[in-house]
Amino acid sequence: MKLARTIVITGASDGVGAAAARELSRQGHQLVLVGRSPEKTDRVADELGAERHVADFSDLGAVRDLAATLLDRHDRIDVLANNAGGVFGNDRVMTRDGHELTFQVNYLAPFLLTHLLLDRLVSSRATVVNTSSSGNRLGRVDLENLSGEKRFSGTAAYSNAKLMQILHARELDRRYGAAGLRAAGLNPGNIRSNFAQQPGSALAWVAQNRLIRRFLLKTPEQGADTLVFLAAGASEFPSGEYFVKRKVTRTNKQAYDAELCRRLWERSEQLVTPAAG
Repeated sequence: MKLARTIVITGASDGVGAAAARELSRQGHQLVLVGRSPEKTDRVADELGAERHVADFSDLGAVRDLAATLLDRHDRIDVLANNAGGVFGNDRVMTRDGHELTFQVNYLAPFLLTHLLLDRLVSSRATVVNTSSSGNRLGRVDLENLSGEKRFSGTAAYSNAKLMQILHARELDRRYGAAGLRAAGLNPGNIRSNFAQQPGSALAWVAQNRLIRRFLLKTPEQGADTLVFLAAGASEFPSGEYFVKRKVTRTNKQAYDAELCRRLWERSEQLVTPAAG
């Protein structure tokens, strides 16, 4: 019988995150749910009898507060599932932190949360699971254009951020794998949920098309399967890899550029470090 694990899931109030939380709770794990909507987060947490926190990833201050609370409440964290994300419109919107919204919510905020929890994760020999997307194949990481400074489109920003999530997992494994930390990126597939229905989103027409939703999109439960597989203690999975349907899958060639993984990590550290004074 597997031991119960303490599992933190962001983006847990809906879709894949909520479905994964339900299945992991059914298996007997201790769930810590993080969502942006207080009402939705409370609904899932009440259903499961789980700890809950509300944090808007468009505000890095909220991420720092979340990390401090988690460190205060949990002596060990066995799994961090960086599942929060969103598809936004084609207008380039900047956050109060000075970063483009899609980049921050889908990549930089999860990077910061992981970074702040890193000592606890390493001491727990934890697993970090980053939810990516098949869109990462269309991405291109340009360290001089992370916030769309030179050019911007909503679809490209999303694809780039989801590719960065894979680079982050690979660099986590390179830096901390020898200490027992495990990391993976995953693609849940195209999901039948409220994700990507923001007006103006390049993917909204797909999400709102009834025929496509019914016949071509997965249920949240189907999409959550690989996340559950990795989070529940699949200790033999190859760390640092990208998974589709529980299997290691080749993806965007930039994901295998070790120097780019290193440089993205270092640039991300710079972006989340508060300026002195």
